[in-house]
Amino acid sequence: MIDFYFHPTPDPAKVALMLEETGLEYELRPVDTKKGEQHLDAFLKVNPNGKVPAIVDRAGPGGRETRVFDSSAILLYLAEKTGQYLGAATDRPELLSWLFFVSSGVGPFSGQSVHFQHAAPEKLPYAINRFRREAERHYRVLDEQLAGREYLVGETYTIADMSAWGWIARAAFVRPGTDDPLAPFANLKRWFTEIDARPAAIRARAVGTGHAFKQEMDEQARHALFPSNYPAA
Repeated sequence: MIDFYFHPTPDPAKVALMLEETGLEYELRPVDTKKGEQHLDAFLKVNPNGKVPAIVDRAGPGGRETRVFDSSAILLYLAEKTGQYLGAATDRPELLSWLFFVSSGVGPFSGQSVHFQHAAPEKLPYAINRFRREAERHYRVLDEQLAGREYLVGETYTIADMSAWGWIARAAFVRPGTDDPLAPFANLKRWFTEIDARPAAIRARAVGTGHAFKQEMDEQARHALFPSNYPAA
């Protein structure tokens, strides 16, 4: 059994997809980040960085309870645990390259694009332009990689695809004001549409929908989500 610490945001969504694809048994542990539950001592023992997702594998290596945090680390851990979605052995360098391209590029720049367009108290044109354009550049890199191929790595669906899916699913927030945010990226759109229609992806999108997560972006939520903006006196 795996304890899955979750909030309905892109990085936990990747792990939800992997869990649903592999059929691993898991128990959902909602973490309401707008209420600040990620900063509670109990959760910090699971992830000292105070971020979701995180998992605790009750039957980890050697039968020991094992914690894993950061979405890329979790995807790799679960892929190695199950022997699934790692692609061919000869593709491992490419797999790692694209997995970390998402974690160091697509995710952070998409996240900052969302932040400055939707959450920042001041609409700063430089910041909005910087992060939105850079997120779009990462989309183009993915789009070019997917030209003439079905998946990001090799011939099969892998954790690299799952990782990218988590953020591309939020394209409407990264590129607001467009009817079809993936329209300029035909290969990426085709890839996303196919993965998003997988039965496991449909189930992953439903994970956590029965939990009443806080929705309001009020002062409590801002302090919880952006604590560095409010240093202790």
